[in-house]
Amino acid sequence: MARKRKGRDISGWVVIDKPAGPTSTAVVNKVRWAFDARKAGHAGTLDPDATGVLAIALGEATKTVPFITDALKAYVFTIRLGVSTNTDDAEGEVLETSDLRPDDAAIKDALNAFVGDIEQVPPQFSAVKIDGERAYKRARDGETMEIAARPLFVESLIMMDRPDADHVTLEMVCGKGGYVRSIARDLGNVLGCKGHVRELRRTWSGPFDVENAITLAEVEELAKTPALDEYLGPLETGLQELPQVTASSEGAIRLRNGNPGMVFANDVEYGDECWASHEGSAVAVGIFKAGELHPSRVFNTPE
Repeated sequence: MARKRKGRDISGWVVIDKPAGPTSTAVVNKVRWAFDARKAGHAGTLDPDATGVLAIALGEATKTVPFITDALKAYVFTIRLGVSTNTDDAEGEVLETSDLRPDDAAIKDALNAFVGDIEQVPPQFSAVKIDGERAYKRARDGETMEIAARPLFVESLIMMDRPDADHVTLEMVCGKGGYVRSIARDLGNVLGCKGHVRELRRTWSGPFDVENAITLAEVEELAKTPALDEYLGPLETGLQELPQVTASSEGAIRLRNGNPGMVFANDVEYGDECWASHEGSAVAVGIFKAGELHPSRVFNTPE
C-alpha cells in the first residue's frame, strides 16, 4: 500500500515576494512547511540573488503550474556596463572590462534587436542540461560549454532609468525560458562595452503581481496559523490564461472520473484547450470537442 503523505489537503496559490539570498526551492520548502501542505511547487525559478514574484502552488494547484510557466512575465533589472563576468551577474569572476560607455540613444537603439522572436544562448551558469548534466555544475568545474541558442519571445524591452554612466535599468516582458542575464551579456556585447546583471526583480508573472505578494518573513511569522491561510488564493487563478467552459452536473461527475463530460461553452472552438468549472470550482483541463471536454488534468478537490 502506498504511503500517505503527511500534511494538510490544501490547494491554492501563494504569491511570495522572494528576497535575495535563498533559492527558489528553499522558498517552496519554507512555504510548504508553513502551510503544512502535502505538496508544493513553483511556476518559474528565480536566481538566488533575484527578488520579486515567486508564485507557489499548493496541492491540486500544482496541476496548473504549466499554464503560469508559459505565461508572460515582467522583470526590472539593472545592468552594470563595462564589466563582463563568467556568471553574467555580480557574483561571478570578472572576465573583461571596457572604458566605453554608450549614451542613452545608443542603448535604446540597441534594445530593438532584442524584441520579438529572438534566439538566446543561456548563461554558462544555468540549469540547462548538457549531456544530461546541469550546465552550472560543469561550469563550476571550470569547463566552458557550447550551449545551443533557444527561442524566446520578448514582448517589450524598454529603458527605464540611467542612474549613472555605469548603469542602466531596463524592463522586459517576455515568455517562457528567458534569461535576463543573457540579455545583459548580449546587450553589452552589441554595445561593445560588456555588461552583467547587478540587480533583478520579477514584478509580475501571468496573473500574479508583486503588489499582492506576501514576504517570506511574513510567512515565517504566521506559519501554521489560520491567519496565513488568508494569503492562499484560489486554484483557478492559475487557469486564467485558458478559456473557461461550464460543466453540467452529470458532465462534472464524468470529468472527475477522467471521462469526457458535457460542457456549455461560448467563444470556444473545436480542439481548443480550456478548463471546466462546476458551481464555481475547477473540475478539469482538457480539449473541447463537440460539446464535451476531454480531460487531460482532473482536479481532486472537494465538490
